[in-house]
Amino acid sequence: MTECVAVASNFLPAAELAAVLKEYAPALESAGVSLGTAPSARVLFVITGGTEQQVLDIVRRGGGSHREAVVLIAYPGRNSLPASLEVLARLQQDGVPGRIVFLAGPGDTDGTERLRLAVLGSGVSAVDDSVSAAAPARSGGFSSKPPGRPLDGVRIGLIGEPSDWLVASSPDPGLVRDAWGAEVVAIDLAEVVRRMEQDPGTARRFAESFAGGAVECREPTPDDLGSSGHIYVALRSLIEEHQLDALTVRCFDLVTGLGATGCLALSRLTDEGVIAGCEGDLVSALGLLWAQRLTGETPWMANPARIDVASNSLTLAHCTVPCSVVDSYSLRSHFESGLGAAVAGCVPTGPVTLLRIGGKGLDRLWVARGEIVAAGCDEQMCRTQVDVRLVPPAGSADLLQYPLGNHLILVREHHSI
Repeated sequence: MTECVAVASNFLPAAELAAVLKEYAPALESAGVSLGTAPSARVLFVITGGTEQQVLDIVRRGGGSHREAVVLIAYPGRNSLPASLEVLARLQQDGVPGRIVFLAGPGDTDGTERLRLAVLGSGVSAVDDSVSAAAPARSGGFSSKPPGRPLDGVRIGLIGEPSDWLVASSPDPGLVRDAWGAEVVAIDLAEVVRRMEQDPGTARRFAESFAGGAVECREPTPDDLGSSGHIYVALRSLIEEHQLDALTVRCFDLVTGLGATGCLALSRLTDEGVIAGCEGDLVSALGLLWAQRLTGETPWMANPARIDVASNSLTLAHCTVPCSVVDSYSLRSHFESGLGAAVAGCVPTGPVTLLRIGGKGLDRLWVARGEIVAAGCDEQMCRTQVDVRLVPPAGSADLLQYPLGNHLILVREHHSI
């Protein structure tokens, strides 16, 4: 048996962690994997999001050759898959081979067999960066970024440091400028807190308009909505002062520090034309802004939460979405923390284009055309959810083998990028 270490965030109650491990233990054992507590490992069961740095630390403690493959086990729910995507992207940037094995459930016999083969080393090879240029982006798949600096002169506010788990998506501002032309404006997150009480009237009207447009307000209280309005006021003030074209916020610190979420504020700002991204993710802020300027469509940033290679499809989920791209929305709590207010939008079916910027030099792209076939309401995922079937030659398997990071950008309609 090969020892496997399970990694979960502190947000997950111990009873829920125990339940997941008990549910999946038989599948792991049938694949020749036993759960353990070793300080280092090359096989890891990623239970939740927010664990990316922990996973890297466990892998690095093991040392060994860079030719020794890492196997990351992901499953539906709790942002297991996006965390795995982010970790594998960083490992491959560092020259470490590996793969993600996605178990669709504890009874996924095909996934269990893939895990058995992966643990034995079958089908895992060293990273070959040439795969990123295997197909032109207009056809779907990997390609290089456009020549020059496509976002020359734009200003992106980085409000707070990138979230700790963005191990593959926290580029140096100098690289962002050199590769894409965008200037990164660093702003202390304390500035958001300091400005939250500046315009209480606007904050109140913001909360009232969001509540008035919702078909349901389940968990959020009036105070939660009020806090969302105050965050909007603060971000709008920073946009005007620093003349920002886009911003990205280390939003989880607002959750842990204030019990408040930026989900509603980011939704509204994007609808107002100022691209607003989550988690201090600069790479996704670039992707959001570039997609908007190329297509004229309002973009959405989300996590791949499920991947089905057989049907060439994936599920995307996030706790915020621009209201202009949904038919209706409900107000829910933030998924990971159960706090604050988030947007559960019903995104209509139809053609879409997905993209992701990545690579150590921000010089790689993954682009895919697809079709939204359904909206979802799974309680084990972030609040807004869509099922997307990809159009060949783009393949969902690409994301399990050579991911560029944990977030994807979605825009309506099919576009050549």
